[in-house]
Amino acid sequence: MICRACLRAACWVLDPQQPGPVLISQGGQSANSQSSITQCKFKSRWVSPPSGFFLWSFKRLSFESSQVSFSKLPYFNAKISGMSTRIHKAVFPIAGLGSRFLPATKASAKEMLPVVDKPLIQYAVEEAYEAGIRHMVFVTGRTKRSVEDHFDTAYELENELEQAGKTELLKIARSISPDDMVCSYVRQPRALGLGHAVLCAEQLVGNEAFAVLLADDLMVGQPSITAQMTEQFAVHQASILAVQDVPLDQTNRYGIVSGTAVNDQLTQLTGIVEKPAPANAPSTLAVAGRYVLTPRIFEELKTTPKGAGGEIQLTDAIAQLLRKEQVLAYRYQGTRYDCGSKLGFLQATVDLGQHHPQVGAEFSAWLAQRNA
Repeated sequence: MICRACLRAACWVLDPQQPGPVLISQGGQSANSQSSITQCKFKSRWVSPPSGFFLWSFKRLSFESSQVSFSKLPYFNAKISGMSTRIHKAVFPIAGLGSRFLPATKASAKEMLPVVDKPLIQYAVEEAYEAGIRHMVFVTGRTKRSVEDHFDTAYELENELEQAGKTELLKIARSISPDDMVCSYVRQPRALGLGHAVLCAEQLVGNEAFAVLLADDLMVGQPSITAQMTEQFAVHQASILAVQDVPLDQTNRYGIVSGTAVNDQLTQLTGIVEKPAPANAPSTLAVAGRYVLTPRIFEELKTTPKGAGGEIQLTDAIAQLLRKEQVLAYRYQGTRYDCGSKLGFLQATVDLGQHHPQVGAEFSAWLAQRNA
């Protein structure tokens, strides 16, 4: 067994250039699959380590001496010659001001706006978690402290719920941040676009492929959209963009791709352009808010000049990337709600409200009666 605080501390000493999970053991003692950490200084509640957490040998941390010693995992060394087929990290760019939702976002993070009973950002994190991703990287701004608090442990709330015997609510509060999930945060100091936000995560992502999820796009699918994409990545080992067909008169709202069809779901990209006018759009295949990207994207972002709006556009960096390696577009199976717009936000609230396990039936009946 390993305590929750120690588990989180373990993830904070990840070498950003080496992907994969690690374990810490107290006092410099080597660890194995039967080990436990005793006399933990953090006095946190004890939890079982995540599945697959114990691998061969481990990085070690001495809490008492505050000295760190490392032993590289064979798991890491095996990846030097080839990219892992698994995606371990997801990046959430959330530094935007949310001006389209003023006045609601004047003092609150847009990503914390609730759709029924969960904030937007939680839907995105749950989607990544369902895909097997356990390290969540948030690119934040100075007004986003509430996001950090949401995924932190609320000791006072948990204690109050436990004392009151409200076990179901306690379970909900603790499920927001599962014990095998780690959250890291990095600031985007200036609003220089989505590409710049992704680049801000470079040191936390390291030299491995990763997912990018835009919380504005609430996406529902079985399996989750990110899970569908990570499955495709395991096969093709290439950057993948989620795409959907849009009406021609809406191409100026999206990044639009062109390419050669591989099959019904995949297209090999030959071009991508940011928000083209309908008359100039190469197709009606639009990029949705989900990406799986290889680490080469960071090098492209560093050399990408400022584009539309004076910002560093992720679309422009992908256009450079596809000249050097394969990039695929994936027609996902599911539904996307554009919660960056008020209409999309309301549509998501109604649809998800009708399917909510507690209030869905009653809400649907009310809608039917209201529309009769």
